[in-house]
Amino acid sequence: YVLKSVGGVYSCSCPAWRNQSAPIERRTCKHLRQYRGEQAEAERIGSSASAAASPLAKEKKTPALLLAETWDGEQDVTGWLYSEKLDGVRAYWTGTHFLSRQGNVYHAPAWFTQDLPPFALDGELWLARKSFQRTVSVVRRHDGSAQWREIRYVVFDAPALDEPFERRLKACREHFDDRPSFFVDVLPHFACRGADHLRVELDNIERLGGEGLMVRRPDALYEPGRSSTLLKVKRFLEAEARVIDYEPGRGRHQGRLGAVIVEFGDGVRFAVGSGFTDAQREHPPAIGSVITFRYQELSDRGVPRFPTFVRVRTDLTAVA
Repeated sequence: YVLKSVGGVYSCSCPAWRNQSAPIERRTCKHLRQYRGEQAEAERIGSSASAAASPLAKEKKTPALLLAETWDGEQDVTGWLYSEKLDGVRAYWTGTHFLSRQGNVYHAPAWFTQDLPPFALDGELWLARKSFQRTVSVVRRHDGSAQWREIRYVVFDAPALDEPFERRLKACREHFDDRPSFFVDVLPHFACRGADHLRVELDNIERLGGEGLMVRRPDALYEPGRSSTLLKVKRFLEAEARVIDYEPGRGRHQGRLGAVIVEFGDGVRFAVGSGFTDAQREHPPAIGSVITFRYQELSDRGVPRFPTFVRVRTDLTAVA
């Protein structure tokens, strides 16, 4: 069998090591004990096991996080505050430890958290752009590895403060200006001058390898759950599809178009319900016509996410 040590985590290719249910840093086998010695393995596994058995490791309380909706490309965000959308791992600082969105504990070393405040923070554990998988591999470890020195905790909110977002962000900046932490940054935010400005900034971030933008209403309180006061902004793509049916409108669109049902050339069908003017809802694109729509990405089933009507293509009668 092959024994390895990668980043301080020991492994063996034997079935006894591979079939254990424990995290990889807490696994051992007779081959590792023979190679490293019984005492060395007992100390390594014993200390990790003790940490895993602690009340902190057993605690699993899901944090009440603010979650973003998606900008549809139309909503007026003038005067909102935008920032880069980090490709990291969301982490809620409780005042004593980090929790994931699912309530799992991230076992950051004491030297990483020693300068963090005793009040709650919301942020991301982040390494660099296009480094999500590497970030995950570090922060999910249970051994307090020195690899945490690669990670930054990028703070963007203070959930416990009953203040508008702009003031909560200022409180974060002031705290870390007075009591800096080597491993903490407060995420920069900037005033948005409108949709065109936001798209220019999105282009700039994407050229740098970033994932997208987040835009936040400055007077909004921290409200757990999905909120329209926080929007994620990512690149929209364009495509064509053929109109095959209509969905009736509801609410203020009662009695006129709610959405068009469209079809790709490969048979995938979906609804496009946003982007229409009132006049277009009164006189929707004809059945059989081809429309251009904007969308963000394709789902696993090949269905466009957040499709928005752009125009009727009078030069096309079919789609590939």
